[in-house]
Amino acid sequence: MAPQKGNLMTFRKDIKVVDATIRDGGLCNNFYFTDEFIRDLYQTNLEAGVDYMEFGYKASKDLFDPAEFGKWKFCHDEDIYDIVGENDTDMKIAVMADVGRTNYKRDIVERSNSPIDLVRVATYINTIPSAIEMIEHCAKMGYETTCNIMAISKARKEDLLEALEMIGQSSANAVYLVDSYGSLYPEEIRVLSEMYMEKMDKYGKQVGIHAHNNQMLAFANTIEACAMGVSMLDATMNGMGRGAGNCMLEQLLGFLKNPNYHMTPVLRFLEKHMDKLREEGVQWGYNSAYLLTGRLNMHPRSAISFTKGKRHDYARFYLDLDQE
Repeated sequence: MAPQKGNLMTFRKDIKVVDATIRDGGLCNNFYFTDEFIRDLYQTNLEAGVDYMEFGYKASKDLFDPAEFGKWKFCHDEDIYDIVGENDTDMKIAVMADVGRTNYKRDIVERSNSPIDLVRVATYINTIPSAIEMIEHCAKMGYETTCNIMAISKARKEDLLEALEMIGQSSANAVYLVDSYGSLYPEEIRVLSEMYMEKMDKYGKQVGIHAHNNQMLAFANTIEACAMGVSMLDATMNGMGRGAGNCMLEQLLGFLKNPNYHMTPVLRFLEKHMDKLREEGVQWGYNSAYLLTGRLNMHPRSAISFTKGKRHDYARFYLDLDQE
């Protein structure tokens, strides 16, 4: 087993914190955030020392009806410019582009004409060749890129090793370990982090982690990966994200010892905005239904439906799931 990198009293300069509140949180409210929310989030991330702020998806309007989603589903450059101006700051702007759901040749323009710095290409293990095609296009346009392999808890080790080798040889700057179903435990994260790090060290690339909180392990898994050398750490305000949500940004900043990170601005943002979202009916965060889909290594869609239906028959739900 590889040695731990650093300890609770040290900080690593290679660590980058990525705020994914708009993108993953947008899955909870169809990306209908007020401009005030987005502007305050941008300012909060600047004050907190966050390294990357992810604005949302570059989804294709050919596939998704703009009438059904807020503008951060599509992340037009002019909408981002309206929030960040020229973004003359140390914080970089990111978006996510899903394989098969993004018209990247049309909608992703030259980096010199865009406020975006980083394009995160999201893919499943079976669409890695298409992901690499997107990565090469975006890299050629001047962007930083990552490859976010989703649902790795369902991937075979042989396929994952081959995918990592392909990404290592690509123009991607980093590869992400994504626990989409919130089913992995810290011991498994440690093993996977070591696998990812070994492959990416060979190619001089970074590794990131994006954890979901179905078993209340998003924070534990994130800092376990960090201890193994993973350097790009995703988190969201109050854990806001699809289903059980993500690693909480306030929790992560409270853990990291880098004096450039500050938790107080985040706490002020929570006071102003996050409780209000919950009061308006936006749902996210751990409950027993998400625990069950996480334990069974299943997509949380059934638990999301269970939660929205205000059901409480957890035993019946579990039996039904376990028979699928």
